[in-house]
Amino acid sequence: MRYRHLHTATLALGIVVLIDVLRVFLPSVITIFGQAASTPAELLGAFALGWFVLALAFPALLRRLGARPVTLVAAVALAGLRLALTAAPGGRAQLWLATAGLVAGLLWLAGTAAGTHRPVPGLALGLALGAVVHAGLGTYDLVWRGGWAGWAGSVVLVGLFLAAATRPAPPVEPGGGARAWLLAGPALLLTGMVALSPAVAETASSYRRGPGDVLAHSAAGDVSALFSYAVAFFLFAALARPPRGYARLLGPLALVLGVVLFAAGEPGWLGPAVLLTAAGVGACLSLAGAGAPIAAPATATAVPDPAGVPDASAGAAAVSASVGAPGRPARSPLAAVLGMLFFAVAAVGYYAAYDLGYPNAAVPVVVAGLVAVVALAPVSRGGPTSPAGAASWAWAGRVAAVSGAVTVLVTNLPAAEVAPVRPGSPPADVRVVAYNVRMGFGLDGRFDPDGLARVVAAERPDVVLLSEVDRGWLLNGGHDTLTLLAARLRMPYVFAPAADPVWGDAVLSRFPMESARSERLAALGAPTGAQALGVTVDLGGDARLAVVATHLQPPPGQEPVAQARAVARFALGYAAGRPLVVAGDLNTEPGAPAYEEFTRAGLVDALAAARPLFTSPADDPREQIDHVLVSPGVGSGGPVAPRSTASDHLPVAVTLTLPPTATG
Repeated sequence: MRYRHLHTATLALGIVVLIDVLRVFLPSVITIFGQAASTPAELLGAFALGWFVLALAFPALLRRLGARPVTLVAAVALAGLRLALTAAPGGRAQLWLATAGLVAGLLWLAGTAAGTHRPVPGLALGLALGAVVHAGLGTYDLVWRGGWAGWAGSVVLVGLFLAAATRPAPPVEPGGGARAWLLAGPALLLTGMVALSPAVAETASSYRRGPGDVLAHSAAGDVSALFSYAVAFFLFAALARPPRGYARLLGPLALVLGVVLFAAGEPGWLGPAVLLTAAGVGACLSLAGAGAPIAAPATATAVPDPAGVPDASAGAAAVSASVGAPGRPARSPLAAVLGMLFFAVAAVGYYAAYDLGYPNAAVPVVVAGLVAVVALAPVSRGGPTSPAGAASWAWAGRVAAVSGAVTVLVTNLPAAEVAPVRPGSPPADVRVVAYNVRMGFGLDGRFDPDGLARVVAAERPDVVLLSEVDRGWLLNGGHDTLTLLAARLRMPYVFAPAADPVWGDAVLSRFPMESARSERLAALGAPTGAQALGVTVDLGGDARLAVVATHLQPPPGQEPVAQARAVARFALGYAAGRPLVVAGDLNTEPGAPAYEEFTRAGLVDALAAARPLFTSPADDPREQIDHVLVSPGVGSGGPVAPRSTASDHLPVAVTLTLPPTATG
């Protein structure tokens, strides 16, 4: 029993470390290898997938060199590279450190699979622990933080993992559990994308029904309830004995239904999707882990010497048996590697759609279907089998309840209250900032919400309009960039989805916001969706300012003329005669056809006095594609594009003076 607990702890901690590395590797492929979208998406995908394909050679390597020494070396390498990422300055060094860490992590996972036939408890606890830590850190992970806190937490995590991984080799369990190992990668995808993503839970909890669409408003506290239920449901379903008979279908059905709700893209369905997917993934892991073959005691347990240390020759024989006979594929290591390859293919296939423009809703549904089929597949009865599942329902229920309670405590740590200012009289001027934040990643490829917040706060804004706001994409590390920025700027937000429920545009304001409305824009061949978000800012008294945030998505090689025309029409109708500002990344330059749609509608360029005002790319700006446009009668002054590499765009800022008659 003690050895089994050691196996479980080592696997759980290793999964947390591997997830940390993936949270750096995946966005580094986009931001560093991708070079601000200048690298073809096909080449990006090939680079990302190549390392997972390389891992297909690892089972043979384990057979040739022995599972224990290779796994130990891989664990040390994984731990060291994880620490190195905390110190990485970004750029190519970060990309290659993360890539090496991924390869070491895949080798460690394959080696661990060679000697663990009951992986479900370790996999489930690792996925849940990684998610809870991610939530407790506000989705701003230790690997990105640096400083004493980042280093201290990273050293503790890596130290615990190494302490467990380098203990004297326990008796190696017989080969088996291949079905559960095959689901490790798909489970990592579905939990990171939906079920155990605190950022997705935060977004789902903040959605409110608006007059035009479902909008997300800042709402503290709701995330802890939804996310804690998801963690509890997942752990209970994964750790308890699965039901028998037709009741076995409930978990797979819940998984498929939850993922279908997620894939439908309706923001109001995001909460149920999280809970159903969490319970479904856990149940499928439990089903896949049931009925693992048990080998004879002579091959299952190493004989300890008088000092209590397992006999090396017996351990080696057990390892050899678990990995497979010479010339025969190692089932569990190969299953683990294939599962991670499936993770990579599905992740790349899903997110590449936002660059290449094909439908991607079927990708997570196919993954869920595969998981359900593997979980329900009949067990090969080559010998005695273990009892179904890991433990009794009562024991699993206690673990789930404690985990849910801990999650509530972790996600309810004291935080600064974000509340709007209610002025007694309208201010003379309103400072507006518009910024494409590239999901929170700077030109160096590091996730840096503090850097973004500093460049925005330096302009002392009253209203901030953000483009490319990511609220939980697994590809970008699962961060809730909007909540992190809103907390640092001490501004409430309104968010509207564009590409999917967790990616879009936002308006932040230190004044109260009301009457939010979103209108989806026709794609017209553009790969990524777009919308126009209208918010009315209450400036005190009867003064109101209509604000419209958008990010136009042009079809390849064309101007976003139709979208510009739709935004201008929406904005003028939404303002209804009130002073109006339209701002964001419009992907058009002054004088271009799409830009002319705004001026033809009567809007005025608030940045005209500073033209040319280049905003992209941030390190060598030569394009004027970020704009602030206002209705006639609204004065403007002090237009700037402050230099910064916190994103691949520069922000634009301007002070607006409303006409005396600006009343609602």
